Amino acid sequence: MTEEKIDMGFFGPLYPLINDQNITDIDASEGVIFTTDKDMNRKRIDESSLDNAFLSAFSMRVANLVSLPFNKESPVLEADTDTLRITIVHPSVSQGGLSLSIRRSLPKTRMDEKTMEKEGYAAKPVISLLKDCVKAHLNMVFIGEPGAGKTECAKFFSTFIKPDERVITIEDNPEWHFKSLSPGHDCVELRIGNRLDYSAAIKASMRLNPKWMMLSEARGREVKRLLEGFSTGVKGMTTLHADDIRKIPDRMLNMAGEVADEGRFINNVYEFIDVGILIKKKIIGGVLRRTIDEIGFFERRNGKNHLSVVFEDGTFTGEEVPEGIMKKMKEAMNCELSWAEKCKGDEESFFFSSDRILVSTAENDSAPSIVQAWRMDDIGRKMLSPKKKGHNLHAGGRLVTAGAV
Repeated sequence: MTEEKIDMGFFGPLYPLINDQNITDIDASEGVIFTTDKDMNRKRIDESSLDNAFLSAFSMRVANLVSLPFNKESPVLEADTDTLRITIVHPSVSQGGLSLSIRRSLPKTRMDEKTMEKEGYAAKPVISLLKDCVKAHLNMVFIGEPGAGKTECAKFFSTFIKPDERVITIEDNPEWHFKSLSPGHDCVELRIGNRLDYSAAIKASMRLNPKWMMLSEARGREVKRLLEGFSTGVKGMTTLHADDIRKIPDRMLNMAGEVADEGRFINNVYEFIDVGILIKKKIIGGVLRRTIDEIGFFERRNGKNHLSVVFEDGTFTGEEVPEGIMKKMKEAMNCELSWAEKCKGDEESFFFSSDRILVSTAENDSAPSIVQAWRMDDIGRKMLSPKKKGHNLHAGGRLVTAGAV
């Protein structure tokens, strides 16, 4: 249904909450409303006018507007506008009466790098790393519990896709809003419904010359089609429910349902999924916040599956970024120092997006060039003073010690 057809009278006593742009979720049952705002503050609101009679009348208005049944035989009603997703559960299957949930998804991202750093969502090296994953065309899976902000995180990082790279978005409810977030980009937005399911949409998108395929949420057997799409070289992002990046392969296998060879399916996950990102709710400074909690790189190398967890519980683990991933980044950037953002100040410093990066510099005009490796936890602070001996060199995925070059 379109928002043009909806006025103040349609939502009745819910309208003030609908009109509040800071509220992201409205949950109502038995005359009691709970709201969640953009900062994840949850609040109970008692409304005497929000009784079962209103909820019943409201559900019928929604059902009529979208021409769908809502009764004992069809007990779940789903509808959406350009920014709202409405779910209503019939009292025949909901103990205590009819249940209503409304979620808001605005055609903009609530995130920006400065706010992410300030509120503890992600430090600059983490943001830079994931931005470079996009630039390197890595397949990314964002996970977390319901309401963790998986899609919002994916939306933010999708804005770093180049304008001339065609993007196909696939979703049943409008949440990604890619065209609004990235005006002028080459994009086709596919909508799932009675005439087009996820598997058919993924299959159709492969004929639309995509560079990227965005699946708003992987929920079931469509993950098989998704992996098939990634196997052709198409890149993409998706979200799914899981609480640890190590569980992604098994979670996708369970969603896929019956497969001919479970081992081969798991191998395909490691081969065609590059990055797993966990978004988690945490208490930070006494306030409940969302934060990027884990980052791991999947790789199938020499016939074996590998997962390198480089970031966990909000800190870098020291585990190496896989050489295969490093190679993709270098090739994408077409530069030896592709992931470094040079920052000028009183002394030369760099922000990097990999675990250890090669940096060529010179002590002074007369000194020979040297190569130093910087650990991720030193990034963003200051450049270590070069020493005449014992410089750290990063070669072949190992950290070794060598003298000046």
